[in-house]
Amino acid sequence: MLVHICCSVDSHFFLEKLQHDYPQEKLTGFFYDPNIHPYSEYQLRLLDVQRSCKKLGIEVLEGEYDFEAWMQAVRGLEKEPEKGARCEVCFDKRFEVSAKKALELGENKITTTLLVSPLKSQEQLKKSGDAFYEKYGVEFIAVDYRADGGTQDQSRVTKEEQLYRQDYCGCIYGLTMQREQQERLMDEMFSPISKQILPASIEERLAMYKKRMLLEDEGIEYKIIKEKFLNYRQFNFKLIKGKKEVIPAYALTYSTLPRKRAQGQIEFEDKNIHYFNREEIKFITLDYFNSLCNSEYKNIKELIFNPPNFDEELKIRASIESNNYALSPIIVVEYLIDAKLTVAIDAKTYEDTKEKLIIL
Repeated sequence: MLVHICCSVDSHFFLEKLQHDYPQEKLTGFFYDPNIHPYSEYQLRLLDVQRSCKKLGIEVLEGEYDFEAWMQAVRGLEKEPEKGARCEVCFDKRFEVSAKKALELGENKITTTLLVSPLKSQEQLKKSGDAFYEKYGVEFIAVDYRADGGTQDQSRVTKEEQLYRQDYCGCIYGLTMQREQQERLMDEMFSPISKQILPASIEERLAMYKKRMLLEDEGIEYKIIKEKFLNYRQFNFKLIKGKKEVIPAYALTYSTLPRKRAQGQIEFEDKNIHYFNREEIKFITLDYFNSLCNSEYKNIKELIFNPPNFDEELKIRASIESNNYALSPIIVVEYLIDAKLTVAIDAKTYEDTKEKLIIL
């Protein structure tokens, strides 16, 4: 039996149940999910599915990540709600590819772990599966593992196996609507040009889950916990001299302005810190920045495209600010400017939760 897999949270419990109920069937997992966005999230879910299937002794195959073809398939359905017409088209596309893969492998039965997801309509799934049975002759096995406390059992298995528990279905349209309803920043879609790994980002989680697999290979015990913290995202930053001249500059992480803009000039200097006469803004030179982080940046552009990691920036900020909770802008420039300046920072701090790996 070919089993279409969407994520480890659904698949681990689902595959365990199939192994019990269909002991005569050789199960093959098929991870085909071009709807998952961004690609780093796709990589993370695939990684955890591969770990899960390895633990269960089930081979898993990866389908093509044909995201552009998926986007074309759901065009015009972007505003459809969860369990709406977009989801139905999405199922159809994934079932068709799964049915063809089953035929290619000589299988005559398919099913999908989407059946166990509380976010999905089982009726929609059965309708799509039955349609492809008629078209391809591949039988769709529609099992209901949600009933009789199944959802609670699934939650228990997820916790026991320390599976990656994503908090959105997968597609960019569902994510957008969900974050709008929650009034939450859609920080999953941030991708800094610096490639800096941001706290609570998908990239940070991906690195952590790769590390946990190495720990498991080495037999080292660990726990994944969650912790609350104050997160930060910078949308854009600009330093302007006079009316139009943009000056190369870099704003350290956790630099914020209440009204996004401040005009003034540097007023005085103390111990290599240059103080602006508005909004508690501080300036430091690139040379001083290099001395603080033991780096050799030659210019601001180099710093922008290859900054220190996030934790290193926090250490630099802490060496400048005496207050651990300071959100004052700290701006790095190649040289100091004795002129009227406009500092424009659009950034946000917000309460958030992130995962942490503890080695026991």
